[in-house]
Amino acid sequence: MKYPFLDLGKVNAPYCEELADAAARVIRSGRYIGGEEVEALESELAVATGAPFVVGVSNGLDALRLILRAYIANGDMKEGDEVIYPANTYIASVLAISDAGLCPVAVDVDEWTMNIDTSLLEKAVTSRTKAIMTVHLYGRVAWDDRLVSVATRHGLKVIEDCAQALGARTLVSGLHSSPFAGALGDAAAISFYPTKNVGALGDAGAVMTHDKGIADIVRALANYGSDHRYHNIYKGFNCRLDPIQAAMLRVKLPYLATENADRFARALAYQRTIRRADVVLPMMSAEVNDNVWHQYVVRVKDGKRDRFREKLKLTGVGTDIHYAVPPHCQPCYSGLRHGYLPVTEMLASEIVSLPIATGTSVADAAEIGRIINSVEL
Repeated sequence: MKYPFLDLGKVNAPYCEELADAAARVIRSGRYIGGEEVEALESELAVATGAPFVVGVSNGLDALRLILRAYIANGDMKEGDEVIYPANTYIASVLAISDAGLCPVAVDVDEWTMNIDTSLLEKAVTSRTKAIMTVHLYGRVAWDDRLVSVATRHGLKVIEDCAQALGARTLVSGLHSSPFAGALGDAAAISFYPTKNVGALGDAGAVMTHDKGIADIVRALANYGSDHRYHNIYKGFNCRLDPIQAAMLRVKLPYLATENADRFARALAYQRTIRRADVVLPMMSAEVNDNVWHQYVVRVKDGKRDRFREKLKLTGVGTDIHYAVPPHCQPCYSGLRHGYLPVTEMLASEIVSLPIATGTSVADAAEIGRIINSVEL
């Protein structure tokens, strides 16, 4: 048997006929920039998450960039201000901060959630801090009362990097009424990269916010800084969402709950099957859908990760690492100031992602678990 880490052909196979129909609808429409497909997706995302204002954009990184640029244009931030972010994240989170002329401030993460350690937030806040970027990594909501308390007391914006957590929810109150990731803070960025739980057939993203003014600025910035045709109020960008991708996403969005439930079932199969002292399993909550399992990430102890992956490869099991090199260790951020980040650096040396997307059945996950139990390291 072969258990590939990810097969996007299999992921999209259940939707092929609907996707083809949606593509034909766009082709026949003659509208290839903006238009009804984009507007409809924005409305459907607003309903799905509870964020009242949604702007479709070109990708997840641009969504983050546009949020920060919008806050600068609105006078909420200025060049040199600081944005706190979790050290264990994909580099896009940090690229957006530095691209806007802001200063990224890394905070270490919790060993068990692998998300930002909110007990460290207070010490990270300075007079220049303007925002906390919380990243719902691997699909787990990164949100608690301490984050809300620190943000509220210091008047900080809370920006969600929701690239991996569409559909996840929390029992902890957000800054607004919705319990869903993407509508908990002041603004959120979503990625629809093809590997996501709801993936486009190319790049796509969205900005979500409770602030109409910020949404309007984001929309203008994404369209060359224009508020109407040939009238540019900002030095903007071309970061618009293509209607063909919006149409693809409109096909797949209604299946989000099913997709997330299927991923939970595979994660549960792993949890019930894997039994090794040197393989640490991720946390799993039975009370709330606080993790939509974009990735199922285990930790391999005692320096055995490379051997673990090689042994699994020999048995036909594909794996990946998300992410082997934290942003503060990347060459492009060699001058980035940061403190001691022991948990992030430990995780970077131990984490392994197991197959969990469509194409891996619950039975497959259980069998992979049994293979993991049997391999000698």
